[in-house]
Amino acid sequence: MPRTALRICPLCEATCGLTLTVEGPRVTGVRGDKDDVFSHGFICPKGASFGAADGDPDRLRRPLVRKNGTLEEASWEEAFDAVAAGIRPVVERYGPHAVGVVLGNPNVHTMAGALYPPLLLAGLGTRSLFTASTVDQMPKHVSSGLLFGDALAIPVPDLDRTDHLLMLGANPLDSNGSLCTAPDFPGRLKALRARGGTLTVVDPRRTRTAKLADRHVAIRPGTDALLLAAMAQVLFADGLVALGGLAEHVTGVGQVADAVRDFTPEAVAAACDVPAATIRELARELAAAPTAAVYGRVGASTVAFGTLTCWLVDVLNVLTGNLDRPGGAMFPLAATDRAPRPAGPGKGFALGRWRSRASGHPEAKGELPIAALAEEIDTPPRADDGGLGASPVRAVVAVATNPVLSAPDGDRLDKALSSLDFMVSVDPYLNETSRHAHVVLPPPPPSQSAHHDFAFNAFAVRNQVRYTRPAVPLEEGRMAETEILARLVLAATGMHGADPEAVDDLAIDRTLGKAVTEPHARVHGRDPKELAGLLTGENGPERRLDMMLRLGPYGDGFGADPDGLGLRSLLDHPHGIDLGPLGPRIPQLLKTRSGRVELLPEPIAADLPRLARSLDADPAAALVLVGRRHLRSNNSWMHNVPALMGGSNRCTLHVHPEDAVRLGLEDGAHARVSAAGGEIAVPVEVTDAVRPGVVSLPHGWGHDRPGTRLTVAGADPGANVNQLLDGTLLDPLSGTAVLNGFPVALTPLTSPPLAQTR
Repeated sequence: MPRTALRICPLCEATCGLTLTVEGPRVTGVRGDKDDVFSHGFICPKGASFGAADGDPDRLRRPLVRKNGTLEEASWEEAFDAVAAGIRPVVERYGPHAVGVVLGNPNVHTMAGALYPPLLLAGLGTRSLFTASTVDQMPKHVSSGLLFGDALAIPVPDLDRTDHLLMLGANPLDSNGSLCTAPDFPGRLKALRARGGTLTVVDPRRTRTAKLADRHVAIRPGTDALLLAAMAQVLFADGLVALGGLAEHVTGVGQVADAVRDFTPEAVAAACDVPAATIRELARELAAAPTAAVYGRVGASTVAFGTLTCWLVDVLNVLTGNLDRPGGAMFPLAATDRAPRPAGPGKGFALGRWRSRASGHPEAKGELPIAALAEEIDTPPRADDGGLGASPVRAVVAVATNPVLSAPDGDRLDKALSSLDFMVSVDPYLNETSRHAHVVLPPPPPSQSAHHDFAFNAFAVRNQVRYTRPAVPLEEGRMAETEILARLVLAATGMHGADPEAVDDLAIDRTLGKAVTEPHARVHGRDPKELAGLLTGENGPERRLDMMLRLGPYGDGFGADPDGLGLRSLLDHPHGIDLGPLGPRIPQLLKTRSGRVELLPEPIAADLPRLARSLDADPAAALVLVGRRHLRSNNSWMHNVPALMGGSNRCTLHVHPEDAVRLGLEDGAHARVSAAGGEIAVPVEVTDAVRPGVVSLPHGWGHDRPGTRLTVAGADPGANVNQLLDGTLLDPLSGTAVLNGFPVALTPLTSPPLAQTR
């Protein structure tokens, strides 16, 4: 008989609650959970396709181990034996930094991806960490680290209470939100306008979000930082700076005034292709609004001045008094966050503590640019190693990642991965990256995994907490993703064969051991072993969740507050617990050395001359490319679901009609796109949704490499836009690849290509 089960959707950042219809081991129906405390029944096409994604016949069901050059099914025991035998010799011969750890976007959508990679990194002791952050949000982490002393202290727009929202490079009607977790983002924006608020969208494309806005500013790609600097200049020049309650907690306001003095609207207008009068209106409207928030995302982050743009977003929020107040940009407080500490100076945030071996790229938040992964593998040893040792990366641990498609110059990385001594990939698919692995460890489908959003609750527009146990029992022969990663930690760090529960026990012991030494903690002075004995849960991950909840800001403090949260609270409330609207958190959250918001950090000040020099460039000299999102797609990992591949979710090149005429391009015909990293052939879609001088191609396609098992994706592979990049164009502060606003050349093709040109 069919039954129903609850599951939090893991397919995008909105984290909507789902009600699944389950028949035997299969999910046969999906609808929004109308009783979910956060999403209230909202569902998008990705969520509606949960059953199809969950039951994809191309999902691997058994581990694969390479034998005589071929990946063959093997037992779990054999697979982990091979992992231990492959990684440990590399560490012993070349040192820990010769093992690269590569983490993909799906890690933040699973409990396992949040709980175990930090233990893997600590156990290996490697500095060779590469993640999807450096093709996405790293500029925001860096700017937040420099401003607030904490790279994870990222303010989000208080969508449900703001009167004015200025949005740059974001398209939440298609993305469902990014670094801003908000189920039914479209409905929230419509509610903003219905209550008399204003929505302004700055984007070179007329996106679905731009169509909804009161004002759409079709800026030239990559110039958002200039626009925001000019808006800040107007605030100072017109006497509109009003920090309000922030004043005693901010330092560097005068220095910012000096730094932006020359970025007048007239000075930046030509570069941005936005009239000076419009820039002044934007600044004055922002200052005049009763409450307002500035929000920037991927289109404003993955550009040449990504960190400066992210910094200026919050500079404007500060200068208008809208940071950390209702209706402005606020800091969520998740249930598994550490309990707030007393206000005061912290350790601050440092950049460049070590550098990449090949090109000397500085680390940011402990990570190296993923664009540098290929060169870290294929560049011979050199004397100046940046602190990583002389050896190239000789082994890779890849968890839920497909950098051959998502990072620049996939061809070079493709070749580099094939040269490794050893590679293990944790992935449900044999894709363009995992096909190089010596061992593939496939996690079960999401219906067979428990779920709590450690990452996205920290970016949520309302404080809440939810947890769902597996909707479907673990299929025979499969292994839970948490156990896979726990065993991977053991195999990679010289403890192969130990009980995987030992990994969770170690994490619990370390966390409780530290907590009882902190004077402000409610468990200060208590016995950590006694506290560990009080934890509940069916397994190690649940015990760790229980611990984090009980130590957290709403927790019971292991008995200190009988009404506080623990795992039992979540199990008793399957639709979640509402923890209320966002509240002010400054100064407690600040961890800068001064204990204040440091508005002009030295690395930012040092990069501003580069922004000033960009004003000398000829703004109309080149055709530039930007990416785009689609409601039915999430990077490269949802192209194998038939229900999500229909309609307008296609890999086409959007070209403005004026450019099409000028270049001799026809709608439906093909064009060759060339740039520094190579060239690709794509079908042309002529549309005025892009501004003149700009073309647009979606990210995450190019499923045409041999040796994969992606039946649906392979039938309509598309072209890999990142192959146009050679990996050298990075935002210098964050190491983030410039995926938007880079120059390209177009050439008409008289006939469709027989195969992709690389």
